[in-house]
Amino acid sequence: MNEYAVMVYPSANRVYADASARLLIAELRVFDRAVLGDRITDLASTTIGGVPCVTFTAPPLDERAVALLSNLSVLYALFQVEGELLRPVPLRRLDVFDSDLLTIQKYSGKTNELLTKLVLNITALSTDRPADLVDERLRVLDPMCGRGTTLHQAMMYGYHASGLDIDGKDFEEYGRFIRTWLKNKRIKHQASAAPIRREHSNLGRRLDISLGVDKASYKSGDTLQLSFVHGDTVRAAEFFRPASFDVIVTDAPYGIRHGSRADKLSRTPSELLRAALPGWVKLLRPGGAVGISWNTQVAGRKELADLVGDAGLTALDAEPYLGFEHWVDQAIVRDILVATKP
Repeated sequence: MNEYAVMVYPSANRVYADASARLLIAELRVFDRAVLGDRITDLASTTIGGVPCVTFTAPPLDERAVALLSNLSVLYALFQVEGELLRPVPLRRLDVFDSDLLTIQKYSGKTNELLTKLVLNITALSTDRPADLVDERLRVLDPMCGRGTTLHQAMMYGYHASGLDIDGKDFEEYGRFIRTWLKNKRIKHQASAAPIRREHSNLGRRLDISLGVDKASYKSGDTLQLSFVHGDTVRAAEFFRPASFDVIVTDAPYGIRHGSRADKLSRTPSELLRAALPGWVKLLRPGGAVGISWNTQVAGRKELADLVGDAGLTALDAEPYLGFEHWVDQAIVRDILVATKP
Protein backbone atom coordinates (compact mmCIF):
# COMPACT_ATOMS: atom_id res chain seq x y z
CA MET A 1 0.00 0.00 0.00
CA ASN A 2 1.20 3.51 -0.82
CA GLU A 3 0.39 6.83 0.82
CA TYR A 4 -0.70 9.68 -1.42
CA ALA A 5 -1.35 13.40 -0.91
CA VAL A 6 -3.59 15.61 -3.04
CA MET A 7 -2.96 19.36 -3.00
CA VAL A 8 -6.34 21.09 -3.03
CA TYR A 9 -7.03 23.63 -5.77
CA PRO A 10 -6.98 27.19 -4.33
CA SER A 11 -10.52 28.28 -5.20
CA ALA A 12 -11.19 32.02 -5.49
CA ASN A 13 -14.62 31.44 -3.93
CA ARG A 14 -13.91 31.54 -0.18
CA VAL A 15 -17.06 29.63 0.84
CA TYR A 16 -16.39 26.86 -1.67
CA ALA A 17 -12.71 26.80 -0.72
CA ASP A 18 -13.71 26.14 2.90
CA ALA A 19 -15.66 23.06 1.81
CA SER A 20 -13.22 21.89 -0.89
CA ALA A 21 -11.24 19.33 1.12
CA ARG A 22 -14.38 17.70 2.49
CA LEU A 23 -15.97 17.57 -0.98
CA LEU A 24 -12.77 16.11 -2.41
CA ILE A 25 -12.87 13.34 0.18
CA ALA A 26 -16.46 12.52 -0.86
CA GLU A 27 -15.45 12.59 -4.55
CA LEU A 28 -12.48 10.32 -3.82
CA ARG A 29 -14.83 7.82 -2.17
CA VAL A 30 -16.99 7.71 -5.32
CA PHE A 31 -13.82 7.30 -7.40
CA ASP A 32 -12.66 4.51 -5.07
CA ARG A 33 -15.96 2.63 -5.36
CA ALA A 34 -16.05 2.95 -9.16
CA VAL A 35 -12.39 2.39 -10.00
CA LEU A 36 -10.51 0.69 -7.15
CA GLY A 37 -13.23 -1.41 -5.56
CA ASP A 38 -13.25 0.29 -2.13
CA ARG A 39 -9.51 -0.11 -1.52
CA ILE A 40 -8.70 3.45 -0.39
CA THR A 41 -8.20 3.85 3.35
CA ASP A 42 -7.13 6.54 5.83
CA LEU A 43 -8.74 9.43 3.95
CA ALA A 44 -8.02 12.62 5.87
CA SER A 45 -7.93 16.38 5.46
CA THR A 46 -4.65 17.97 6.56
CA THR A 47 -2.13 20.69 5.73
CA ILE A 48 1.34 20.14 4.34
CA GLY A 49 3.68 23.11 4.41
CA GLY A 50 0.68 25.31 5.19
CA VAL A 51 -1.19 24.15 2.07
CA PRO A 52 -4.58 22.33 2.34
CA CYS A 53 -4.25 18.68 1.30
CA VAL A 54 -6.13 15.39 1.41
CA THR A 55 -4.13 12.26 2.16
CA PHE A 56 -5.05 8.62 1.62
CA THR A 57 -3.61 5.13 1.44
CA ALA A 58 -4.21 2.94 -1.62
CA PRO A 59 -2.65 0.16 -3.67
CA PRO A 60 -0.04 1.46 -6.14
CA LEU A 61 -1.96 3.54 -8.69
CA ASP A 62 -1.57 2.24 -12.23
CA GLU A 63 -1.72 4.40 -15.34
CA ARG A 64 -5.48 4.02 -15.73
CA ALA A 65 -6.21 4.92 -12.10
CA VAL A 66 -3.96 8.00 -12.34
CA ALA A 67 -5.71 9.09 -15.54
CA LEU A 68 -9.09 8.95 -13.79
CA LEU A 69 -7.79 10.49 -10.59
CA SER A 70 -6.13 13.36 -12.47
CA ASN A 71 -9.47 14.97 -13.26
CA LEU A 72 -10.97 15.18 -9.77
CA SER A 73 -12.62 18.56 -9.37
CA VAL A 74 -10.26 20.30 -6.92
CA LEU A 75 -7.15 18.19 -7.45
CA TYR A 76 -4.30 20.66 -8.00
CA ALA A 77 -1.36 18.25 -7.68
CA LEU A 78 -0.86 14.61 -6.69
CA PHE A 79 2.10 13.25 -4.72
CA GLN A 80 3.26 9.92 -3.44
CA VAL A 81 4.35 10.36 0.18
CA GLU A 82 7.79 8.88 0.93
CA GLY A 83 8.65 9.60 4.55
CA GLU A 84 8.91 13.38 4.81
CA LEU A 85 9.22 13.78 1.04
CA LEU A 86 6.58 14.21 -1.64
CA ARG A 87 7.23 12.61 -5.03
CA PRO A 88 5.09 14.26 -7.78
CA VAL A 89 2.84 11.93 -9.73
CA PRO A 90 2.48 13.13 -13.36
CA LEU A 91 -1.17 13.93 -14.10
CA ARG A 92 -3.15 13.15 -17.26
CA ARG A 93 -5.78 15.87 -17.41
CA LEU A 94 -8.48 15.66 -20.06
CA ASP A 95 -8.60 19.42 -20.71
CA VAL A 96 -8.43 20.19 -24.43
CA PHE A 97 -9.20 23.93 -24.32
CA ASP A 98 -7.91 26.94 -22.37
CA SER A 99 -9.41 27.34 -18.89
CA ASP A 100 -10.84 30.79 -19.69
CA LEU A 101 -13.67 28.95 -21.45
CA LEU A 102 -14.92 28.28 -17.92
CA THR A 103 -13.73 31.34 -16.05
CA ILE A 104 -14.08 34.33 -18.36
CA GLN A 105 -17.87 34.66 -18.03
CA LYS A 106 -18.97 36.63 -14.96
CA TYR A 107 -22.65 37.06 -14.17
CA SER A 108 -25.09 36.83 -11.28
CA GLY A 109 -26.23 33.29 -10.57
CA LYS A 110 -23.35 31.54 -12.35
CA THR A 111 -22.75 28.05 -10.98
CA ASN A 112 -19.29 27.60 -9.50
CA GLU A 113 -17.24 25.86 -12.20
CA LEU A 114 -15.56 23.58 -9.64
CA LEU A 115 -18.97 22.39 -8.46
CA THR A 116 -19.98 21.79 -12.08
CA LYS A 117 -16.87 19.67 -12.60
CA LEU A 118 -17.59 17.75 -9.39
CA VAL A 119 -21.17 16.92 -10.42
CA LEU A 120 -20.07 15.86 -13.91
CA ASN A 121 -17.28 13.67 -12.49
CA ILE A 122 -19.31 11.74 -9.95
CA THR A 123 -22.18 11.30 -12.40
CA ALA A 124 -19.89 9.91 -15.11
CA LEU A 125 -18.19 7.63 -12.56
CA SER A 126 -21.62 6.29 -11.56
CA THR A 127 -22.61 4.99 -14.99
CA ASP A 128 -22.19 1.34 -15.91
CA ARG A 129 -18.95 2.32 -17.68
CA PRO A 130 -17.01 4.58 -15.28
CA ALA A 131 -13.78 4.33 -17.29
CA ASP A 132 -15.57 6.18 -20.11
CA LEU A 133 -14.75 9.34 -18.16
CA VAL A 134 -11.32 9.20 -19.82
CA ASP A 135 -11.78 6.55 -22.54
CA GLU A 136 -14.75 7.85 -24.51
CA ARG A 137 -16.27 11.04 -25.86
CA LEU A 138 -19.32 11.18 -23.62
CA ARG A 139 -22.59 12.81 -24.61
CA VAL A 140 -23.63 15.28 -21.90
CA LEU A 141 -26.94 17.10 -21.43
CA ASP A 142 -27.72 19.92 -19.03
CA PRO A 143 -31.49 20.42 -19.29
CA MET A 144 -31.40 23.70 -17.29
CA CYS A 145 -28.08 25.03 -18.51
CA GLY A 146 -28.31 28.79 -17.93
CA ARG A 147 -25.35 30.31 -19.77
CA GLY A 148 -23.52 27.08 -20.27
CA THR A 149 -21.09 26.30 -17.45
CA THR A 150 -21.85 22.57 -17.79
CA LEU A 151 -21.52 22.75 -21.57
CA HIS A 152 -18.09 24.33 -21.22
CA GLN A 153 -16.87 21.76 -18.69
CA ALA A 154 -17.99 19.00 -21.05
CA MET A 155 -16.15 20.74 -23.90
CA MET A 156 -13.03 20.98 -21.73
CA TYR A 157 -13.11 17.19 -21.43
CA GLY A 158 -13.56 16.79 -25.20
CA TYR A 159 -17.17 15.62 -24.84
CA HIS A 160 -20.24 16.36 -26.94
CA ALA A 161 -22.42 18.85 -25.05
CA SER A 162 -26.07 19.86 -25.26
CA GLY A 163 -28.03 22.34 -23.19
CA LEU A 164 -31.60 23.50 -22.78
CA ASP A 165 -32.95 26.59 -21.07
CA ILE A 166 -36.16 28.59 -21.09
CA ASP A 167 -34.50 31.99 -20.64
CA GLY A 168 -34.23 33.78 -23.97
CA LYS A 169 -31.67 36.24 -22.65
CA ASP A 170 -29.40 33.39 -21.56
CA PHE A 171 -29.75 31.83 -25.01
CA GLU A 172 -28.78 35.08 -26.73
CA GLU A 173 -25.90 35.83 -24.35
CA TYR A 174 -24.56 32.31 -24.69
CA GLY A 175 -24.61 32.49 -28.48
CA ARG A 176 -22.71 35.78 -28.47
CA PHE A 177 -20.15 34.51 -25.97
CA ILE A 178 -19.34 31.16 -27.57
CA ARG A 179 -19.12 32.54 -31.10
CA THR A 180 -16.77 35.30 -29.93
CA TRP A 181 -14.67 32.89 -27.86
CA LEU A 182 -14.27 30.43 -30.72
CA LYS A 183 -13.34 33.25 -33.09
CA ASN A 184 -10.81 34.80 -30.70
CA LYS A 185 -9.21 31.39 -30.06
CA ARG A 186 -9.14 30.70 -33.81
CA ILE A 187 -10.89 27.39 -33.30
CA LYS A 188 -12.24 25.94 -36.53
CA HIS A 189 -16.01 25.59 -36.33
CA GLN A 190 -19.34 25.86 -38.08
CA ALA A 191 -22.37 27.39 -36.37
CA SER A 192 -26.03 27.56 -37.30
CA ALA A 193 -29.10 28.88 -35.53
CA ALA A 194 -32.73 28.27 -36.45
CA PRO A 195 -36.24 28.20 -34.95
CA ILE A 196 -37.71 24.86 -33.88
CA ARG A 197 -41.14 24.27 -35.35
CA ARG A 198 -43.59 21.39 -34.92
CA GLU A 199 -46.98 21.26 -36.68
CA HIS A 200 -46.90 24.95 -37.55
CA SER A 201 -46.09 26.00 -33.97
CA ASN A 202 -42.84 27.50 -32.71
CA LEU A 203 -41.30 25.46 -29.85
CA GLY A 204 -38.13 27.52 -29.45
CA ARG A 205 -34.75 28.13 -31.05
CA ARG A 206 -31.64 26.03 -31.51
CA LEU A 207 -27.94 26.82 -31.83
CA ASP A 208 -25.72 24.04 -33.22
CA ILE A 209 -21.94 24.28 -33.42
CA SER A 210 -19.49 21.74 -34.81
CA LEU A 211 -15.90 22.42 -33.74
CA GLY A 212 -12.50 20.83 -33.76
CA VAL A 213 -10.13 20.40 -30.85
CA ASP A 214 -7.44 21.43 -33.35
CA LYS A 215 -7.21 22.15 -37.07
CA ALA A 216 -6.25 18.58 -37.95
CA SER A 217 -9.21 17.02 -36.15
CA TYR A 218 -11.60 19.52 -37.70
CA LYS A 219 -10.24 18.86 -41.18
CA SER A 220 -10.60 15.10 -40.71
CA GLY A 221 -14.20 15.44 -39.51
CA ASP A 222 -13.39 14.42 -35.92
CA THR A 223 -15.48 17.18 -34.38
CA LEU A 224 -17.25 17.98 -31.12
CA GLN A 225 -20.95 18.73 -31.30
CA LEU A 226 -22.28 21.59 -29.17
CA SER A 227 -25.96 22.50 -29.07
CA PHE A 228 -28.13 24.88 -27.07
CA VAL A 229 -31.92 24.81 -27.26
CA HIS A 230 -34.05 27.73 -26.12
CA GLY A 231 -37.10 25.88 -24.90
CA ASP A 232 -39.01 24.42 -21.96
CA THR A 233 -37.15 21.67 -20.10
CA VAL A 234 -40.46 19.89 -19.47
CA ARG A 235 -40.53 19.28 -23.24
CA ALA A 236 -36.88 18.16 -23.42
CA ALA A 237 -37.78 14.84 -25.07
CA GLU A 238 -39.13 16.76 -28.07
CA PHE A 239 -35.76 18.35 -28.81
CA PHE A 240 -33.33 15.41 -28.71
CA ARG A 241 -33.25 11.76 -29.76
CA PRO A 242 -34.26 9.11 -27.18
CA ALA A 243 -31.40 7.46 -25.26
CA SER A 244 -28.89 9.84 -26.87
CA PHE A 245 -27.03 10.93 -23.70
CA ASP A 246 -24.62 9.12 -21.40
CA VAL A 247 -25.03 11.56 -18.52
CA ILE A 248 -27.45 14.32 -17.59
CA VAL A 249 -26.19 16.89 -15.08
CA THR A 250 -27.79 20.08 -13.87
CA ASP A 251 -27.86 22.63 -11.09
CA ALA A 252 -31.53 22.73 -10.10
CA PRO A 253 -33.38 25.96 -9.26
CA TYR A 254 -32.78 27.17 -5.72
CA GLY A 255 -36.37 28.25 -5.11
CA ILE A 256 -36.16 31.67 -6.72
CA ARG A 257 -35.61 31.20 -10.45
CA HIS A 258 -37.06 28.24 -12.29
CA GLY A 259 -36.29 26.43 -15.51
CA SER A 260 -39.76 26.32 -17.08
CA ARG A 261 -42.30 28.94 -18.14
CA ALA A 262 -45.15 26.65 -17.19
CA ASP A 263 -47.32 28.08 -14.41
CA LYS A 264 -45.55 31.44 -14.91
CA LEU A 265 -42.48 30.25 -12.97
CA SER A 266 -44.60 29.63 -9.87
CA ARG A 267 -43.57 26.02 -9.38
CA THR A 268 -41.32 24.94 -6.59
CA PRO A 269 -38.13 23.20 -7.80
CA SER A 270 -39.67 19.88 -6.74
CA GLU A 271 -42.73 20.44 -8.91
CA LEU A 272 -40.53 21.38 -11.85
CA LEU A 273 -38.39 18.26 -11.45
CA ARG A 274 -41.49 16.08 -11.13
CA ALA A 275 -42.74 17.42 -14.46
CA ALA A 276 -39.36 17.38 -16.24
CA LEU A 277 -37.72 14.14 -15.07
CA PRO A 278 -39.81 11.73 -17.22
CA GLY A 279 -38.63 13.53 -20.35
CA TRP A 280 -35.02 13.57 -19.19
CA VAL A 281 -35.13 9.84 -18.50
CA LYS A 282 -36.25 9.19 -22.09
CA LEU A 283 -33.10 10.97 -23.30
CA LEU A 284 -30.73 8.97 -21.09
CA ARG A 285 -29.25 5.71 -22.34
CA PRO A 286 -29.70 2.54 -20.24
CA GLY A 287 -26.81 2.39 -17.78
CA GLY A 288 -26.42 6.16 -17.85
CA ALA A 289 -26.66 8.46 -14.86
CA VAL A 290 -28.24 11.74 -13.76
CA GLY A 291 -26.59 14.17 -11.33
CA ILE A 292 -28.59 17.00 -9.76
CA SER A 293 -27.27 19.64 -7.38
CA TRP A 294 -29.97 21.48 -5.44
CA ASN A 295 -30.80 23.58 -2.40
CA THR A 296 -31.82 21.40 0.55
CA GLN A 297 -33.60 24.40 2.10
CA VAL A 298 -36.39 24.07 -0.46
CA ALA A 299 -36.45 20.28 -0.97
CA GLY A 300 -35.21 17.43 1.20
CA ARG A 301 -32.99 14.62 0.00
CA LYS A 302 -35.69 11.98 0.44
CA GLU A 303 -38.09 14.08 -1.61
CA LEU A 304 -35.64 14.25 -4.52
CA ALA A 305 -34.81 10.54 -4.21
CA ASP A 306 -38.53 9.75 -4.41
CA LEU A 307 -38.90 11.99 -7.47
CA VAL A 308 -36.13 10.28 -9.44
CA GLY A 309 -37.48 6.90 -8.32
CA ASP A 310 -40.95 7.76 -9.59
CA ALA A 311 -39.36 8.68 -12.94
CA GLY A 312 -37.78 5.23 -13.25
CA LEU A 313 -34.28 5.94 -11.96
CA THR A 314 -32.41 4.34 -9.08
CA ALA A 315 -31.20 6.92 -6.56
CA LEU A 316 -27.69 6.29 -5.20
CA ASP A 317 -28.77 7.36 -1.76
CA ALA A 318 -26.16 5.71 0.46
CA GLU A 319 -22.41 5.94 1.00
CA PRO A 320 -20.28 7.10 -0.72
CA TYR A 321 -22.88 9.57 -2.07
CA LEU A 322 -23.88 11.24 1.20
CA GLY A 323 -20.88 13.53 1.72
CA PHE A 324 -21.63 16.36 -0.70
CA GLU A 325 -23.88 18.64 1.33
CA HIS A 326 -22.25 22.04 1.96
CA TRP A 327 -23.26 25.52 3.09
CA VAL A 328 -23.42 28.27 0.46
CA ASP A 329 -25.19 31.12 2.27
CA GLN A 330 -28.04 31.65 4.73
CA ALA A 331 -30.63 30.67 2.12
CA ILE A 332 -28.76 27.87 0.37
CA VAL A 333 -27.39 24.57 1.63
CA ARG A 334 -26.39 22.63 -1.46
CA ASP A 335 -26.28 18.86 -1.97
CA ILE A 336 -25.90 16.46 -4.91
CA LEU A 337 -28.10 13.50 -5.82
CA VAL A 338 -26.95 10.91 -8.38
CA ALA A 339 -29.29 8.34 -9.93
CA THR A 340 -28.84 5.67 -12.58
CA LYS A 341 -31.06 4.30 -15.34
CA PRO A 342 -31.48 0.49 -15.34
